[in-house]
Amino acid sequence: MSEEELKTETSEEVEEKKPKDKKSILKEVRDYVLLLVLAFAIAFAFNRFVIANAEVPSGSMENAVMPGDRLLVNRLAYVFGDPKRGDIVMFKFPDDETQDYLKRIIGLPGETVTIKNGLVYINDSDTPLSEPYIKDPPEGDYGPFEVPEDCYFMLGDNRNISQDARFWENKFVKRNKLVGKAFFRYFPSFGTLKSATY
Repeated sequence: MSEEELKTETSEEVEEKKPKDKKSILKEVRDYVLLLVLAFAIAFAFNRFVIANAEVPSGSMENAVMPGDRLLVNRLAYVFGDPKRGDIVMFKFPDDETQDYLKRIIGLPGETVTIKNGLVYINDSDTPLSEPYIKDPPEGDYGPFEVPEDCYFMLGDNRNISQDARFWENKFVKRNKLVGKAFFRYFPSFGTLKSATY
């Protein structure tokens, strides 16, 4: 190795060991800050417009959803499709819209819902609604409830303890108050939530 090559290598090594100047440090800090701001903005937008988190405080939806379950709610579920009977949905509680509730859609717009001996009848049907998701045999007579256009009638699956539309002052949930459709449990176990099919 020549003396000239040795000098070149030595000067490059010295250059690498020089402390970074203030401008490059500031640029690095700015890049990290921008990255963090962008990550928070994306997370906020995702949570605000695409997915909502829900923690279930009560047993009103047992056994489909248990107390303490944490769920993901699809905010876009009803942008391109209509809510269906049997969907488990999160919505603004009609008697206090500062609270979010989780129940199952039972009555659709324009229908009449009547509950006799705990069984649900839709319109003038002589056959009760098939509800295999119900925790215990329900009791009581309620209704008839005439569901207005653009509104839904909600009941809990654990019908005997659920404080649902049967007992609310404002019986129906407007479509624009639906937050979204619950579709996935991520704690304490993983699993999809299936809507009842009719």
